[in-house]
Amino acid sequence: MRKFQGRVVAPGCVTAPALVSHGGLNTLASFQKALQFGDKQATCGDQNNPDLYGKPMAGKALCLPQTIGSTTGGLVLYCACSMNRQPACLLFSNPIDSLAAAGSVLAAVWLDNISMPVIDCLGEEFLAYVKDGMTITVQENGVVRVD
Repeated sequence: MRKFQGRVVAPGCVTAPALVSHGGLNTLASFQKALQFGDKQATCGDQNNPDLYGKPMAGKALCLPQTIGSTTGGLVLYCACSMNRQPACLLFSNPIDSLAAAGSVLAAVWLDNISMPVIDCLGEEFLAYVKDGMTITVQENGVVRVD
């Protein structure tokens, strides 16, 4: 068991299995099936991300370095939350970009009973340590426990 301290972007507490990507998350490509076709598991559709492609993201602790892609990232995250297709949490080794942060914060503020904690600045050591399926526990103060 290890603990990592990050910066809270969107608050919340959750425990979920890890889903790890060593490449950036292209939110539009990744969540397109969930948003366009109602895929309840939010199966990743980004063929350029072999760590995530074809894997269900809903309910998982998504561990990654950063988001990549277009300016729609924040809106895509907000929409995934509004459709209850969001990951359990987003955990970034690097600082989150402002658009993805905005979508996450808006979802936390505007959507009742929807929680998707977002923690960034966890460091490269976090991403090197965590593996798919490990149990992740996120605390309100930005502490992320990996079991």
